[in-house]
Amino acid sequence: MLGFVGIAVIVVMVFGGYVAAGGKLGIILASLPFEMAMIGGAAVGAFLLSNDKSVVKHTLHDIPKVFRGARWQPGDYRDLLCLLFELLRLAKDNPVALEEHIENPDSSAIFARYPRIRDDGTATELICDTLRARTMNYDDPHQVEEVLDKRMEASLHHAQHSSHALQSMADALPALGIVAAVLGVIKTMASIDQPPEILGKMIGGALVGTFLGVFLAYGLVGPFASRLKAVAEEEAQFYRLIREVLVASLHNHPPPLCIEVGRQNAPQPFRPEFADLEQALRALKAEAA
Repeated sequence: MLGFVGIAVIVVMVFGGYVAAGGKLGIILASLPFEMAMIGGAAVGAFLLSNDKSVVKHTLHDIPKVFRGARWQPGDYRDLLCLLFELLRLAKDNPVALEEHIENPDSSAIFARYPRIRDDGTATELICDTLRARTMNYDDPHQVEEVLDKRMEASLHHAQHSSHALQSMADALPALGIVAAVLGVIKTMASIDQPPEILGKMIGGALVGTFLGVFLAYGLVGPFASRLKAVAEEEAQFYRLIREVLVASLHNHPPPLCIEVGRQNAPQPFRPEFADLEQALRALKAEAA
């Protein structure tokens, strides 16, 4: 919602201020389709030229996140801690029974209680691969921590492809606006014998290209790139919580303490309250009893 409000504020303040200062929208509206075709078309072409098919698809898939925000909500952090608690408790009490859950999470009764997490391949693989390594006696906390850090670094780098691609487009838009303006000036110079009022409109139309390139770069595409970067980093916090809990378990801390470590490392806006999480964990214990 804030994304749409932001776009509305940008458009109203820029064009409203222009009109309020005595400017006329007619010359902008008359030139806008042609300038947009040149600048926008060149920007899209440069975007396609500088990125492969996977990045293009990734970017198109991520753009709605500018308005929708990060995937994970506060309730998902609570559910993640509950899921990890169940798995760690089972790993302590009955390691053999744990295998069926981590080998096939899609048919796991534990994962089925948390469908949003189960359906996220990154989270599921991170949990299952780490617990599987633990059953294979690969339990050096420092080695596992290093492996998880590298894995999440690679995942974050992949998630930020969209923001990098859009930022490159934003960086190119002012220059493309100048290209369109220069073409407008060339067109004007070819009509130098026209009266001043006609030349004035033609020069004004040429300057629309410069305006449009800067406006799109710093008013729309650049903020889109920044927002996608922030969303990717916010979603990465969800996976870092998994890391903190699983590494704590490798130090042989009891499951409740591991979950508390994860809770305290959750981002402040998404961190479950201690009492709420404790109540959820008690309900799981009562169900298992």
